[in-house]
Order: sequence, then structure tokens, then C-alpha cells
Amino acid sequence: MTLEMRSAVVSLEITWHESLEDPCAELWFIEPPGFTALPLQTLLAEPDTPDADRLHATAAPLLASAPNEMSRQQFIAFLAAGQRMLGALREHGTVHCSIGLHRDDTGGSAEPLLSLFTITWQDTATAPRAVTAARAVTGPGGHSRVEYLEQPCGPVTLSETIRRPPMDGPLPQFPLLQIQAHLPHPDCKRLAVLTISTTAVARREEYRAVLSRITETVRFEDPLRAWR
Repeated sequence: MTLEMRSAVVSLEITWHESLEDPCAELWFIEPPGFTALPLQTLLAEPDTPDADRLHATAAPLLASAPNEMSRQQFIAFLAAGQRMLGALREHGTVHCSIGLHRDDTGGSAEPLLSLFTITWQDTATAPRAVTAARAVTGPGGHSRVEYLEQPCGPVTLSETIRRPPMDGPLPQFPLLQIQAHLPHPDCKRLAVLTISTTAVARREEYRAVLSRITETVRFEDPLRAWR
């Protein structure tokens, strides 16, 4: 499995996202190639706002290119379903969401590997950061393959869980691998949870390595403040 990282070893190109300048930002990180961030603010915009206008302007050409009314209605239904899912994630503290699309060059499959990368804030009881990191993986969540790391941002615990959709539900019966990194904030009152979710369970080692590398780049203070 290649997560489009090989070329980065030879020639690393970093693109600064506009959010780097956000005065309200509380976490900075580098997202590897192959992940495309979803504009949550635009996709979940309130009616009659500039963000809603941008969403309509983006969707209009796609709707106009649909071959018939049924196709247009299907597109609208898919968009609405995606908005409901993203809305549910945001209600649970998710502040970043990216779709991962990578080539599987070791499994012999022509199908692309899909994943979802999210960052979610969780409130925690006030405690030393190392204690919070340990507690995050000792609950009833079924965490396995737990690993403790010391990264530049502080203590981190990596863990894995396997989720299965309800047998009587509409979702395909594929196991969902979730690899999580738990990063306590320096204020000792909250936790940033970075998660990569995928049905490509056989590629768990590769995805785990990707998430571990992302945690190496996380900072809770503006990394460019000294350069401004």
C-alpha cells in the first residue's frame, strides 16, 4: 500500500492551508498526501449565509450536468445524506474531516483504498496529561494494540478498534477498522482524538504508521508564531 508518500521522501512539498492563519485555531498538524479535507463550514452552512451561497454555486454546475431529473434528485439525496453524517460528527466535537483515497500497490487490487480522517475534541476530567492519555484507552471501548508514545506535542496513546454495523441495518456488513490517537491538551481538561477509519482492515499497519506520523506533526501552539 502506498499512501502517496514515496515522492515526499525525495521532494517534500508543503502547502499552507488558510486555516493556519485562523486566530481561533487550537491545534496545528500536517496532513499527508492523498487526503482531501471536507469544508465542514460550507457543507453545513446555515441558509442565507455566504457559505450557503458558495455551496449552491459549487453544486449548480453538477446539477446542471445531470442527464435527467432522477439523477439530479439522487445527487441531492446523496448530498443531504452526507450533510447529516457530517452534522452528527460535528455535534460530537469533530472539527476536521478528510477523505483519504490511496492506491493499494501491495495487495494486488485495482480498487482504491478509502478512509476517513477526523479530529474530534473531547472534554475530560482534569488530570495530568499522561494519566488522561492512559485513561482514554482503558474504558469499555474495546481498544486493542495500545501503544504509548512521547511526541513533540506531549504524551499520545495509539489504539485500534473494530466496529461492525448492526445486522439488521442498511449498511454493508464490512468490519470497520478505527485507528485512534489520543492527545491530551496542555490545559489538562480536554483531549484531541485523531481517527483514521477504513474497511481495508488488511492495511492496518500502513494506516497506523500514517496516523503515527501525523501525531508527530501536531502542535498545540502556533508553530510559525516565531516567524511572523
